[in-house]
Amino acid sequence: MINNFKEYQKKKKLFIEYNKSYYDLNSPDIDDATFDQFKKDLIEFENTHNIKDKITNIVGFTPSEKFSKIKHQEKMLSLDNAFNEEDILDFYKKINNYLNNNNEFREELYAEPKIDGISASLSYIDGKLARGLSRGDGEFGEDITENLETVDEIPKKLKKKINGELIVRGEVYIQKSDFKKISAKFANPRNAASGSLRQKDSINTAKIPLKFFAYGTIFKCHHYSSSQSDFLKFLKELGFKVNLLGKIVKNEKEIFNNYKQLEEQRSKLDYDIDGIVYKINNFQLQKRLGNLSHAPRWAIAHKFSAEKGISKIKNIEIQVGRTGALTPVAKIEPINIGGVLVSNATLHNEDEIIRKDIRINDTVVVQRAGDVIPQVVEVDLTKRKSDSKKFIFPKKCPCGFDTIKDYNETTKKFDAVRRCPDRGFECNLMTKEKIKHYVSKNAMNIEGLGKKVVENFWELNLVKLPTDIYKLNFNKISQLDGWGKLSAKNLENSINETKKISLDRFIFALGIRHIGQENAKILAKYFKSINNFKKLAESRDQIFNSLLDLDGMGETQISSLKNFFSNKINKKIFLELTKYLNIENVLENSKGKFFNQTFMFTGAMEKMSRSEAKQIIENEGGKVLGSPSKKLNFLVSGDSKPTQKKLNKAKELGVKILSEKEWYQLINF
Repeated sequence: MINNFKEYQKKKKLFIEYNKSYYDLNSPDIDDATFDQFKKDLIEFENTHNIKDKITNIVGFTPSEKFSKIKHQEKMLSLDNAFNEEDILDFYKKINNYLNNNNEFREELYAEPKIDGISASLSYIDGKLARGLSRGDGEFGEDITENLETVDEIPKKLKKKINGELIVRGEVYIQKSDFKKISAKFANPRNAASGSLRQKDSINTAKIPLKFFAYGTIFKCHHYSSSQSDFLKFLKELGFKVNLLGKIVKNEKEIFNNYKQLEEQRSKLDYDIDGIVYKINNFQLQKRLGNLSHAPRWAIAHKFSAEKGISKIKNIEIQVGRTGALTPVAKIEPINIGGVLVSNATLHNEDEIIRKDIRINDTVVVQRAGDVIPQVVEVDLTKRKSDSKKFIFPKKCPCGFDTIKDYNETTKKFDAVRRCPDRGFECNLMTKEKIKHYVSKNAMNIEGLGKKVVENFWELNLVKLPTDIYKLNFNKISQLDGWGKLSAKNLENSINETKKISLDRFIFALGIRHIGQENAKILAKYFKSINNFKKLAESRDQIFNSLLDLDGMGETQISSLKNFFSNKINKKIFLELTKYLNIENVLENSKGKFFNQTFMFTGAMEKMSRSEAKQIIENEGGKVLGSPSKKLNFLVSGDSKPTQKKLNKAKELGVKILSEKEWYQLINF
């Protein structure tokens, strides 16, 4: 980690010398892992300080501002991860619950290698390539059409004439054999692919041997085929290259056999893979399952086995998160695990340290699996020495407040996590993390104001509260080390661009405990406008009590909202933020058949889960309530064990009660 511009300049000079020794003279002064970490530190500092003369120019990276942003027709979501057999069984369970299948039932899946490359989305109009986008933040991608046109395996014109638009999504990558020829310029094949696609001049991109595997499409284009396996055959006929290792798997036995075979075959492939993606093969079922805010319900990535290493704990430090959670982190002797230099590993919580008897100076096994934070798995007690020291978990937050453990009414136990009580913005450590959350990709998504910049601005007293972001002195910033007029102006533009924000993203950005992206969407749909949402700041019980009617909002979430808005500092910051922002109203589906209609369910249905029924209602502009009230229009009574109390209450209120059969007729199911 680089802390200031002076240190950056010193390290940059050293890097150029190391680079020459490493590549030009073929006589490295330092080992590969140290060299890669050196380079990574420089790149991170450059990315967070908008430095013009970057060492990343060596590898061909260019800032995202060089490309226009285009909204994806359907979001390019991430995938949830599975790491073991239990995760796969849980994936099946969630699918069966949503589709209301017997838990032993197994939907047919299509398994395909997860290519370690860069995702791209291609738009073809009447068979001709019209536009190519990067993933970007999932909602908006960078227009990199010219660069993608240089990839030979991306057809410019399809072999078969198709009418209208076809969206093809896939992965751009570099073969291992090709990477050897250009390895002097790049850290690894994935970085090479990423850097090449982000070249400003496509002539430079054309010099890199990029390849492309097509792997899918969007719901809008499902009419071209009925299943994932057939769609890939269709793409092959159109001239695309698809991965030939993909196959249909019908149960967990076939999944685990295929997983074992591919993991063994992995090192022999001429391209990098880091797991297997499973998708519901049937397109109709994919659409029924739909997406969560961050990932599709119908797909999951099964990551290959975790990679491990042995190291020594030098110290244990406490990190405080935005919700006040105190997380112990082991500072370990740097170790290379799967090509990544690891110097920190999470210890999770106080109970884990006690259970595993983890001590300072212990020799430990550190595990890194996929994108999961490295963690200490176990202690090698045979190597424990007399200088090992027990870690006494602090009863106070580093800010000085006494910590607490929440009592869980359901389990009748205290939580394992110790927390600093949320006192608004009084805990400086929590506040700093709340600001990082506020500017993050899924919240306000302010480019150029990443974690490192927040840290820097915090130390310089430029940003101490979220509202300070909108009071920044950009002339002063332009004079800071590593900045300049252009980079300061870019940051100012980025902040101004994000002042127009959707209500659900703003609610999520507030960082209220227990209010994640899904809950933020529920609240946004209910309140519809920021003016209505502001009523929570009045802290009237009737407003909070009304939220109990919402399906998906429980007492935990409502209690958290109460706590947030009962704090004077929180309330002040919240109201001040609304003055700086243009928070968009929620646009309802006024043409939907259930617009302005409210529903509630009781009892289980034979053909459909409650989750799917809820999704259908919301897609058609309706709302689902959690309890009977005068606001309720319809109570759908499933054939299996409906709650008599709810039925009686609905009759008392004059609510129309639909049988399961009448519900299916209503939605033409």
